Amino acid sequence: MSVKQTTSGPENVLLAGQQTQSPAQYIRAYLKRVGSGDLGSIPIILGLILIAVIFQWQNANFLTARNFVNLIVQMAGITTIAYGVVFVLLLGEIDLSIGYVSAVAAVSMTLLLREPGGWPWYLAIGAALLAVAGIGLVQGVIITSFQVPSFVVTLAGLLAWNGVVLIMIGGAGTVIIQDKMVIGIANYFLPELWGWLMAALFVGGFAVMKINGTLTRRRQGLPATPMPIVIGQVLGLALVAGVAVTVCNQDRGVPLVGIILLVFLVMFSFVAMRTPFGRYVYAVGGNKEAARRAGISVERIRIIVFMISSVMAGWGGIILASRLRSVDTAAGGGNLLLNSIAAAVIGGTSLFGGSGRVSSAVLGALVIASVENGMGLLGLSSGVKFVITGLVLLVAVLVDAISRRSRSQSGIA
Repeated sequence: MSVKQTTSGPENVLLAGQQTQSPAQYIRAYLKRVGSGDLGSIPIILGLILIAVIFQWQNANFLTARNFVNLIVQMAGITTIAYGVVFVLLLGEIDLSIGYVSAVAAVSMTLLLREPGGWPWYLAIGAALLAVAGIGLVQGVIITSFQVPSFVVTLAGLLAWNGVVLIMIGGAGTVIIQDKMVIGIANYFLPELWGWLMAALFVGGFAVMKINGTLTRRRQGLPATPMPIVIGQVLGLALVAGVAVTVCNQDRGVPLVGIILLVFLVMFSFVAMRTPFGRYVYAVGGNKEAARRAGISVERIRIIVFMISSVMAGWGGIILASRLRSVDTAAGGGNLLLNSIAAAVIGGTSLFGGSGRVSSAVLGALVIASVENGMGLLGLSSGVKFVITGLVLLVAVLVDAISRRSRSQSGIA
């Protein structure tokens, strides 16, 4: 009679330990990572708290329902553009053309809307986004085919697309948008009930995704977040969403553009974290040559990323045009480029490539919008705003550099 034995090698023991990791063990491991320099979103959250305290102390209108709603609308444009910037930075590249690419989309849409007879809003937006996707394709092909630094190609794009915007507008000066659907993108606010339904849908989707991901990893024998921690994360998000909706409903309601931001966040977070394409982007950004040897089509990934950057710049331009209800020769200029790139970097996306999350665009844009909004309430000059925003960006880069050095010394990838 034979007895069937089961082996329990070191690997199996390790996996078993990881699968049954307790919440206390998970928290200790997290604190160890933080102590080793993997700070995650901690600096940005502490920064937001500090910003809120300082500006509320200086002006009691900063933490009001009306200003909170204004803040969501004000940050929407640069957040949308920053979503695309995150993917470019993950590759260790840069896209300096995004400001005027956003203007090309906004002006194209506006001109199509006012053509004789006027295009329907959805066709005008679609055509504008298709045009800027072509811009991203052209720039990406030039960068990859001739191996020209993205800095040079997109700097040339910055100049060229600025000229295209001026040519398109011509002597019109300012072109007013009259389509109610387009204006509503950044100027429509959801009824109270719809605000709560959107919050419930978002939190419910997050819960399903987290729980399903945890159970899948456990079935595959991979380390997974303890279920009590997952439940805590869901409850924490529900609390934040509930407070946000409550505050918005005290004013005009949840802005439609805020829901659009969440849709983009969920979609691109899924792409980055749950798809082969997203894993390839991180791989290429971490080590381009190693990714190529692993069979990844590096140049194709780079082209697609620059197309994503241009399309999201286009969406950002459309949102900004909707908010202003017009476009003019200054569209895409000013500090739009600075703020969009700074949002991704301040939020935690590394300039060195291979490290960052799509959510960093939201956090960074919230910092920039909060600083500009607060300084606006205090009546500070544009010069002071530029100086402070530059200092915030410098601090974020220094934190990233120090964090990377600490992780390297601790042996953490």
